[in-house]
Amino acid sequence: MPAIGTVLVADDHPLFRNGLASLLADNGVEVVGQAVDGLDALVQARAKRPDVILMDVRMPHYDGVEAARLILQELPATKIVMLTVSDSDEDLFAAIRAGVAGYLLKNVAPDDLLRLLQGIADGEAPISGAVASRLLLQFASKRDKPPAPRLQPPGERLLTERELQVLRCIAAGNSNREVGKILAISENTVKNHLRRMLEKLHLDNRVQAVTWAIRHGLVQESA
Repeated sequence: MPAIGTVLVADDHPLFRNGLASLLADNGVEVVGQAVDGLDALVQARAKRPDVILMDVRMPHYDGVEAARLILQELPATKIVMLTVSDSDEDLFAAIRAGVAGYLLKNVAPDDLLRLLQGIADGEAPISGAVASRLLLQFASKRDKPPAPRLQPPGERLLTERELQVLRCIAAGNSNREVGKILAISENTVKNHLRRMLEKLHLDNRVQAVTWAIRHGLVQESA
């Protein structure tokens, strides 16, 4: 499988934590540590600077969301993916606000987990299907809210038409490669459009870009 970089696993349940670390290692992923709670995750992240952290939401000391927020303040390049049994809206949106790169439920199949993690290096966001649907529905109900202050004045287009096409394809759950095929452009071009969109919107990742698009009526629920 393509390298996803070094991984830190953070979960307070030893059986799940050890099993996940073994699954990753058996598939060629370098696991640099196992954290037993949120504080331990912060300490190990500082010391080992992993590329990716797989973190539970409900943990002692710091919960996963608070640990993610603190880690990303110091290590903004680290990709944090929540891997949890919690599908509550409160945990989901708190994690997104903290800047996580993905949100997966623990009932994800091992092969699907590995496949989703492979996309992280390409800027893709691993999100469980049920969670993605809830994201769309939640933000669809908020389209009548006024634009955020950073938006350009009415009449000015913040994103180009091509960038909007890319954003809509991403919101439909397509990978960068799939977006390229749909729009007949290269995968690298898709990545460049995504990078420029994030810069324009002052966002950290594609999850936040999609939720921004939904909130401002640029994407339909069925997308």
